[in-house]
Amino acid sequence: MGTVTESLRRMGKLLITLYMGNLKFRIGFTILSILVILGFAVSPFSPTNTRSWYIVPRDRPPSYEYPLGTSSMGRDILWELCASIRNSLTIAFVTAMIASHIGLFLGFIAGIRGGVIDRILMFITDTFIIIPGLPLLMVVTTVLKRYLTIPTLGMLISIVSWPWPSRQVRSMVLSLRERTFIHTAKLSGMGTFRVIVQELMPYVLGWHLINFTNTILFSIGTESGLAILGLSILDDNTLGVMIYWALNWGYALFRGIWWWLAAPVATLVLVFISFYLVSIGMTEFMHPIARR
Repeated sequence: MGTVTESLRRMGKLLITLYMGNLKFRIGFTILSILVILGFAVSPFSPTNTRSWYIVPRDRPPSYEYPLGTSSMGRDILWELCASIRNSLTIAFVTAMIASHIGLFLGFIAGIRGGVIDRILMFITDTFIIIPGLPLLMVVTTVLKRYLTIPTLGMLISIVSWPWPSRQVRSMVLSLRERTFIHTAKLSGMGTFRVIVQELMPYVLGWHLINFTNTILFSIGTESGLAILGLSILDDNTLGVMIYWALNWGYALFRGIWWWLAAPVATLVLVFISFYLVSIGMTEFMHPIARR
């Protein structure tokens, strides 16, 4: 318990140092925090069911009563947007948790063990790399459309998200495993797992955190693309689904209902900017040469 508490304390201090010491990270983290608050702290207090139709007056422009206006489906766009942020970030987090850690684990095993295990794992990895991700997801989501939920959609997107991290981790481990401290660790009797955790992980952790952030961006963009094609969870709220309904149901672009389309598009832009700035800030903090 004490070790966990100490680790959390160190992470907190590191986060504060990073937040105060890097302007890009500070801006990105602040924007991201606002989005997270809107999605997870504010959205549960919605006065109406954000998945129901025709519960407020239709096609109202932004006003005091409806800050972001209403849609042709009779939804309050502000509350629908908050729920969409929550679901989009949930999908992205599920994808990042699965894909980045599968890639990390397989890359470690392939790099440290080598030989037949390395060749088998890299053959599987390369097979997934050469398969076009979006067409594969289009087929899978079409077949499983009736079974899709927010978490399962994140799991499906992770299918095409793990191969490149696996390749990159393997490359780093192949370089690190030839260094003297790895040979010393093995000669001292340390097993593969301890070598990975105690000797290799400190060198890869910074890259892993940045890759985790980039995987979130990839997941949000992929889900939005699927939604615009009508292949996401259209009866729930995500940023991509909001764009889909604005384009295909309300014809917002042709009817001048700009606020319906502007809200999710602007939010997607903010999400990408925030995660990009967080990623760049972390890179500059962990690798000072990147500041030049």
